[in-house]
Amino acid sequence: MSSAIQIKELAREKKAIILAHNYQIGEIQDVADITGDSLELSQKASATDAAMIIFCGVHFMAEAASILSPDKTVIMPDPTAGCPMADMVTPEDVMALRKEHPDAKVVTYINSTAAVKACSDVICTSSNAIKIVERTEGDTIIFLPDRNLGSYVQRFTPKHIILGSGFCPTHDHFTRDDLLAVKDKHPDAVVMVHPECRPEVIDIADHVLSTGQMVSFAQNTDKQKIIVGTEIGIIHKLKRIAPHIEYIPASQSFICPDMKKINLQTLLSSLQNEETRVTVDAEVRRNAKKALEKMLELSY
Repeated sequence: MSSAIQIKELAREKKAIILAHNYQIGEIQDVADITGDSLELSQKASATDAAMIIFCGVHFMAEAASILSPDKTVIMPDPTAGCPMADMVTPEDVMALRKEHPDAKVVTYINSTAAVKACSDVICTSSNAIKIVERTEGDTIIFLPDRNLGSYVQRFTPKHIILGSGFCPTHDHFTRDDLLAVKDKHPDAVVMVHPECRPEVIDIADHVLSTGQMVSFAQNTDKQKIIVGTEIGIIHKLKRIAPHIEYIPASQSFICPDMKKINLQTLLSSLQNEETRVTVDAEVRRNAKKALEKMLELSY
């Protein structure tokens, strides 16, 4: 019996739902019940009657699932899969910035720890960050942790944004010259990049999109060739939903090592042993959930 079949059967037995982020390897995306952006996955899982959530992603995503589904067991197949950017800001950093800027509101990117979410005013995603900043009261915003996403938002608002110093190593290493080189090879291709990319890259892209928005774009465009400026794992999903398009990775080094840690064997083992469980302290969960709920309130 193949590992994929074993995983599916065991998941049914345990009333488990398998979530996979768009950056996971192809075989994990194929065996998952739902693939998507991190918050989207947690929201969809919370609406199911599953008793267990198996989150194939990185640690802050499993924490978010636990925050939204405290009654469900949340399992992370590889507990060492973290997010360097999420670790670039701490609750102490947030408190220090609040003290320095007492009139500012703290808008925190979903790519953050539960503890940092808990001392924020509101959470945002890469797809709604502009809207959340615009709709958050006050003229000064502390935006954490991603300096690149924050600087992208600044283009669309007159508010003063105090940027965090964090960044995604997978996106931030990619330069303007790197993109120009691939554009020169494929002059007939449209370019879409993630807002975690550097400003210099965003400046010469055709579209700046979250992973979910990239999927929607591919489903609806009449373009035949797309240069994809984000983690290479998403190309597997793009090929599945719009196979007629040619997808060119903006760089073969667009790989997040943490997103590649989970494979079928580690997923099967985590289901069998129900390890590793991810939980969030009750007070942290309560405050983080308030910040997430504030995002939902401002999104509509």
